[in-house]
Order: sequence, then C-alpha cells, then structure tokens
Amino acid sequence: MAKIVDLQTYRVQQRNERVFGPWRKRFNESCDDNTKISELSDRTLLYLAQPGDASTLGYYEIIMGALDLGWAAGFYSLAKGDQLKVVEVHLFLADQIRFELMRRLKWITGFSCQAYTLLELIRNTDKLKRQSREKPLELSTSHAGYDAFQKLTLRDKGAFVRRLLPEAIDSFRNVLD
Repeated sequence: MAKIVDLQTYRVQQRNERVFGPWRKRFNESCDDNTKISELSDRTLLYLAQPGDASTLGYYEIIMGALDLGWAAGFYSLAKGDQLKVVEVHLFLADQIRFELMRRLKWITGFSCQAYTLLELIRNTDKLKRQSREKPLELSTSHAGYDAFQKLTLRDKGAFVRRLLPEAIDSFRNVLD
C-alpha cells in the first residue's frame, strides 16, 4: 500500500531543514518557524552577538535559507541586489541578537522586536526596522549610565545603547565563563 504524504507537512519540513538545518548543526540546538531570539541558548546568543566572519556566516545561513536564496557559501554568487538584502537583514538581526543579550544582562528593559520569531524578523526587516525606530530602547534604571541616558535626545539614546555593545558582549562572556 502506498504511503500518503501530507504535502503541506512535507513543505514545512523541507523549509525548516533549509532554513534551520545549518543552525542545528552549528549550534546543536533545535530551531523552527516559531523560534524567537529569547529562546536561543546563551552560547548561541554570544556566538551571534560577536562581530566577525564566523558569526556572519551563521547569519547568512539562516537569512539565505529563509529568503530562499540558497546556501551561505553561495553568498558571493548572488546578484548584487540580493547580496545587499542579505547584508541589510544581517545588520538588523545582529542588532536584535545584541539587544537580547543586553536584555539578559538586565541592561535594557526590552526591545520592540523581541516578540517576533526569527523568520518574522528576517522576512519583515523593512517594516520592523521602521517600527523599532518608533519605540526606542530603554536603558534599565539599574544601569550605571541611566542618569546620563535620560538626559539624551531620542536619537542619541539609541547611539548611547549601541556604544555599550562591546562592553555588553564582554560582560556576557564573563557571565558564561
């Protein structure tokens, strides 16, 4: 007797393998369509928060899979417009990863895109970037720089938080070690 295959289930499984398969191998943790940044392990978060080629490849794996642009190794073979899109999404997603790291350190109270899944962040980058500009980051009242932060303009507050990123990555690494 022939086995009946639910075509929709098969497509979802294939998409999940294309999008999250490389991350499952790289990070040894389960991710799927419903995974949010807040569900990533501390080790994965730290890996992705660090600047450099290693984390870039990790981002390209999931972004290119989610946008159906092939494998990360083929990035330089993409059309320039597709390359720019991948880089744009990478920069946005890296910010969200780093904001989550700062949230876990209790340096910020939260960030506007924390409720979205990884796939939603990737597929809706343009819309979510605009949305996040409307609701700026808030430094936690317990952070040593809070008083200086409060005196800044909206635009300067974002820059202030971003300047804290290298220190946040180092602090997070120290917490894990």
